[in-house]
Amino acid sequence: MSAATTRSRTARTPVPDRLCAEAVDLARAAAEEAAAPGVVGEHVGVVSEGDRVVTHYFESKEPGYRGWRWAVTVARASRAKNVTLDETVLLPGADALLAPEWVPWSERLRPGDMGPGDLLPTEAEDLRLEPGWTGEDEPPPNSIVSEELAELVDAEDAELTDRPVAISRGSIAAVAEELGTRRARVLSRYGLYEAADRWDEAFGPKTPMAQAAPATCVSCAFLIPMAGSLKQAFGVCANEFGPADGHVVSLAYGCGGHSEAAVMPKPPKPAAHALDTMRVDEYALHPERGGSVPSEPDGDSEDLGHS
Repeated sequence: MSAATTRSRTARTPVPDRLCAEAVDLARAAAEEAAAPGVVGEHVGVVSEGDRVVTHYFESKEPGYRGWRWAVTVARASRAKNVTLDETVLLPGADALLAPEWVPWSERLRPGDMGPGDLLPTEAEDLRLEPGWTGEDEPPPNSIVSEELAELVDAEDAELTDRPVAISRGSIAAVAEELGTRRARVLSRYGLYEAADRWDEAFGPKTPMAQAAPATCVSCAFLIPMAGSLKQAFGVCANEFGPADGHVVSLAYGCGGHSEAAVMPKPPKPAAHALDTMRVDEYALHPERGGSVPSEPDGDSEDLGHS
């Protein structure tokens, strides 16, 4: 039993070749030749890679490569006494600083990352899109238009991309343009569901804001209805003081800015003034004299001696 165990351990971890293990100076010279001067440190270990194949490890003092090691592999031919160099490479150790795993740009992109002038290409087989209209002036299968002529037409169209394309009357493209739906691709059902899930997660009934709202958006005057099939579940918020202003919101969403949540009372009507100080009273410059005394003296009264 012990002999079998010894043989199995030997098969898993072969004993390093003596001549290869002693070739430390050869391995160091190879590491110093590949690295910058003064960055190859102490010899830290030897690992047997196979029969007469050994890898020497040296500490790396390269700035920014903490925990990395220079690995130099040497080998020896059968029955040969000369050790030759195999390869030299810088490898990370157990506690080495490593860069994060590379992620494709399509998976790194996040909402809001695009800036002015950036272009976001879409795949030809994007599941979110489907053909908007088909059959744009395509020749029938038995048409006299040859493949060479079709390629020539495509090349000419590529040179005139900035010029308006003439569309024959009655074609599918012309009808689509008149209806305002001339788009090469439109959202597929999968794309609609994906957008609906994304909007519902951001401004849906399960958000903390909606849970504390006095009413839902379906009864709010600030909700702008959407067109198409999504109008049954979503709209656009137009409340500039709301948290979702300008965003697509679920009809079941809500916030404290609901139009009917808290109506401000009308200011009370002020009471009438006890003394009217706003009216202008007119007064005569010479008031009229009243009573039985005439305003003009009588002529007969002078003859009688009355004054």
